[in-house]
Amino acid sequence: MGSSGGYPSPADAPALQLGATMFGQLSLAACAEWLWSGYPLKYQNLKITMSEGGIGWVAMLLDRLDNIVDRSGYGLGWETRPADVLKRNFWFCTIDDPSTIMTRHRIGVENIMFETDYPHGDGTWPDTQQVVADTYGDIPSDELRSILCENAARVFRHPLPNEVLPL
Repeated sequence: MGSSGGYPSPADAPALQLGATMFGQLSLAACAEWLWSGYPLKYQNLKITMSEGGIGWVAMLLDRLDNIVDRSGYGLGWETRPADVLKRNFWFCTIDDPSTIMTRHRIGVENIMFETDYPHGDGTWPDTQQVVADTYGDIPSDELRSILCENAARVFRHPLPNEVLPL
C-alpha cells in the first residue's frame, strides 16, 4: 500500500485542511517515486496500491509519462514504457471522485479500486451505498463491479462470495 509523506505548508495555513486538500498531489509524488525507483521493473509482479489520493491525478501522470518519453527521451532505456509499467504494477483507490471517474478508461478500469476510508471524516460510511449510487450510477454494471470488488479481490488474492449485494 502506498500513500504519501509530508507537504510544504505556509506558517499560517490550517494544517488539517491543507493536508486533506493535498492528498492527490502527495499520492502523485509517492507514485512517481515508486515508479522511477526501478522496483516495478526489477520485480515485475510487484503490486503497488495507491490509497487515499483519489484518481484525478492518474490520467495526467500517464499523459506526462508518455510526454517525457516521446518528446524528451527520458525513458532511461527501459524496454517497457513507464506508462505501461504504471498500468502493470499499480492500482489506484477512489472514494467519490465524480469529476474524475470519466478518466477510468485512460487509467484502466482494472486498475481502479473503491475505498470507503472508514472511519476517517472524509469517508463514505454510513452512506456508502448511496454514495456509490449517486457517484457511479451511470457506469456500466460490469465496470462498477470491477471497481467495487473484483479488482481488490484479484490484487489481494481474496476470494469473493458466490453472491454479492446487487449494485
